[in-house]
Amino acid sequence: MNKLIRNEKAGKWSSAAGFLAILWMGVIFFFSAQADEESTAVSGGVSYRLVGITRLFLRLNIDEEQIREIVNAIEGFVRKSAHMAEFAVLAVLLYLWIDRWKVVRAQRACAAVIFAALYACSDEIHQLFVPGRAGRIFDVMLDSLGALTGMVLFLLLEQIVMLIRRRKHKADRPADASEADRD
Repeated sequence: MNKLIRNEKAGKWSSAAGFLAILWMGVIFFFSAQADEESTAVSGGVSYRLVGITRLFLRLNIDEEQIREIVNAIEGFVRKSAHMAEFAVLAVLLYLWIDRWKVVRAQRACAAVIFAALYACSDEIHQLFVPGRAGRIFDVMLDSLGALTGMVLFLLLEQIVMLIRRRKHKADRPADASEADRD
């Protein structure tokens, strides 16, 4: 009975992850559909906010001109990091969605990264048709690296959580057994 409830919950989580993966692909498509000027303005705005937050947090005494110089220096890094993060999230959502077919973890992870890499290819092809944008092999590799990195980090986190649960379960079991002996 308990296993049946767990399978139903897993199925619901998997369905939710599938829905979120499709939604996330739409978000990626939306950002890729932005013309070059609009995309640059978005990443510039994010870079500006990051520098502003860092300035406040570290109590840096820098003027607006210095902020602009820093923003210009980090904008490319912020843009590429965003690409990697987008595809890291996509790979994890796909991994969780594929769980519904009860595939072995390693196969699930490989399938999720491969599908995310294929979506990265389609994303770059899509950008060939957007004014001021270009489809680049380097971006496909960067997006794929983001998917792989996200998947590895998620698998490590998943392994740590499973290890903690096992230890907790082992710690709880002897206490339960001794209580049963007393009754």
